[in-house]
Amino acid sequence: MSPSHLTTQDQVKCVATLTGDSICHAEIQLKSRRQQNVVHRTSVTSDCPWKLQQVQDAANHLQQAIRMIENVHDDYKFKSSEEVLHLLGAILSCVQRSRTILLVPRKRSMDDLINSKNMKSLLPPLPNEIAVSFYIQSHKLIFAVYQVSMVHGALKFDTSQAECSIPWLNEVLVLLTVGLQTCQQLKDKICVFAQYRDFYATSRAGSVAT
Repeated sequence: MSPSHLTTQDQVKCVATLTGDSICHAEIQLKSRRQQNVVHRTSVTSDCPWKLQQVQDAANHLQQAIRMIENVHDDYKFKSSEEVLHLLGAILSCVQRSRTILLVPRKRSMDDLINSKNMKSLLPPLPNEIAVSFYIQSHKLIFAVYQVSMVHGALKFDTSQAECSIPWLNEVLVLLTVGLQTCQQLKDKICVFAQYRDFYATSRAGSVAT
């Protein structure tokens, strides 16, 4: 993983293996901001992988959309355009949530990070004033280091990052975007047909009354 534009090469080094929703192996080296010339080394092993909840959550929302489609039998006849629009709206929401989860990682507090189950995956453990996190942002895997130190009686919060591009994540985002566009186009067409039907029905009723 390469340091981000605000992080120097000596601040953080990380080599990680991502398999599905898990970091199954990682070698981590980071420089302490609190103690000069102190370098912390730790690792993640396959015995206790680091779980990426984002990937799992995105997959769950996508699976929910798939189940909605599969629950509609081939011989089922929709009773109204409103029923179709309701189903398409629910599918759109699931796919949108799946995509958003991968694009916008959830913000977490320092306490949440330090006390997370994933921090227990690190061997050896890091000092209490240091927390690390792996997360997804768009097509990239981000490794972030958060350090708290006391400077002139005030708490100082430092962040450093390394990142790498994950090709299959880019493919997933493209397919989710195409799925959203296809659902929206179908929904728009049904809305147009429904409006035309209502207009035709109203016009016909007016003619009969006349």
